[in-house]
Amino acid sequence: MTIVRALARPMLASSFILSGLDSLRHADRTARQLGPVLGRVSAALPIDASETTLARALAGAQVGAGVLLATGKFSRAAALLLTATAGLTTLVEYRSATTDTKEAKAHRRSQLAKNVGLLGGAMLACVDTAGRPGLAWRAERLLESSKKSTGRQLKAADKGVRSLAHDVTGQ
Repeated sequence: MTIVRALARPMLASSFILSGLDSLRHADRTARQLGPVLGRVSAALPIDASETTLARALAGAQVGAGVLLATGKFSRAAALLLTATAGLTTLVEYRSATTDTKEAKAHRRSQLAKNVGLLGGAMLACVDTAGRPGLAWRAERLLESSKKSTGRQLKAADKGVRSLAHDVTGQ
């Protein structure tokens, strides 16, 4: 892992971890804020889960994914989860923010810019392969190798069949 990744991942993850811990501590407030979304999710689940329980689960997932990203374990999957949770909370926070005063509007805009920046960082972490080939590249190389191997095997089989046919016909 490069020094940049060793520093950048925990720095990016810290914001998500702190936000998730705050949401866990104030689960009732989080449930009220995310109420419209969590209500629909709760209704769609096959189990009976309150909005507060779902808010805690969402916050716990954010903390867990943040820790995974910070430590470099399953960092791409963790970053994807952080992107989803942060995108949801960014949208809800932006829509529910007060815009009564000029200062409130400026604060709303500032929070949106910060959250969009964090989303961008999380999205970059989603596609960061840490210098190793990604799955798409590996699959493409495997396919190319398989095509070459199959072509060689077909040529060898053709040569064997022609040789056998030559031996049988005697020509």
